Amino acid sequence: MAKIVRAEIVMVDLKPKVKRVDAIQSFVSQETPIVRITDADGVTGTGYSYTIGTGGPSVMALLEKTLLPAIIGRDAFEIERIWRDLTFLTHATTVGAITAIALAAIDTALWDLKAVKLGLPLHKLAGGAQADIPLYTTEGGWLHLETEALVDDALKAQADGFSGCKLKVGRPLFEDAARIGAVREAVGPAFEIFTDANQAFNVDEAVRRAAVYQRLDIGWLEEPLPADDIEGHVVLSRHTSVPVAVGESLYSASHFREYLERRAASIIQVDVGRIGGITPWLKVAHMAECFNVAVAPHFLMELHVSLCAAVPNARWVEYIPQLDAITVHGMTIRAGRAVPSDEPGLGIAWDFEAIARMAVEGSRKTIT
Repeated sequence: MAKIVRAEIVMVDLKPKVKRVDAIQSFVSQETPIVRITDADGVTGTGYSYTIGTGGPSVMALLEKTLLPAIIGRDAFEIERIWRDLTFLTHATTVGAITAIALAAIDTALWDLKAVKLGLPLHKLAGGAQADIPLYTTEGGWLHLETEALVDDALKAQADGFSGCKLKVGRPLFEDAARIGAVREAVGPAFEIFTDANQAFNVDEAVRRAAVYQRLDIGWLEEPLPADDIEGHVVLSRHTSVPVAVGESLYSASHFREYLERRAASIIQVDVGRIGGITPWLKVAHMAECFNVAVAPHFLMELHVSLCAAVPNARWVEYIPQLDAITVHGMTIRAGRAVPSDEPGLGIAWDFEAIARMAVEGSRKTIT
């Protein structure tokens, strides 16, 4: 047993490379808490999570004041026990976004430490089910872009070997249909077009729009309704043959269980940074497998590529580059497919000098 002897935290604020606008918001920054956990043998694991522009200082305070002090002296390999103990420790704020994001930063660091210590890449330590995963791109499908730009990006992605793209929806219905139709005409029938409403619709509008989108052969309709409206998703799923995708705004494995039991979704988009880490992510992915439902996680491609390769029912990795400024090199892509790293650990090549330069003032703390 090697006990945890030190934890370090820092936060960087990553600005998107391109303007990102969806039906409900514009993304101006990604607050990224980074946790480093070191055991008595001197082995260090690095983990992280994120917020979209707000909440980062609250996550950092929870890490510094409550969660990280509670793991000093613990066996770093007891990841499941630590995750459950920390979840109970914060039961007054669980299930909640701030707590789940903080837990994710610790849990991913512990998985990294374990993988490094065992000399295994995450995708093999966690299952080793697939060699690579198809990629689709979201980075050129934002709602503010005009149709010509959507078409150009989709054609470029297709030429680069990607298998699909995602378009944000939420303009007037006739505009959405025209935009999707233009991309479909340009890329042909074999290229997947996914759509994402970012929880913008109510049930009747989602049913109406799904009927129109269906004629354009979309691959799925993502987050059509508020994430807590399970019954609305049931109604929608019964009214359309378009696959309904949910998950980026769910923060508990139990919420995913409810969706799966009700057959309220047919694509699960569990996000390791929002579900509370790798430990619950794997639970959700395997639970979805038991329901014969595919996993296509939201965001965090640099980490999700390894997790997708670990499970048999992962179908897609979403291409949105965001860690380039704080990594030495990005995710490996071959013929439009995401390839997990064979380096021990999470497979993320952190640039710690860049992280130090970009650290939010006052965010660096050490807990012993």
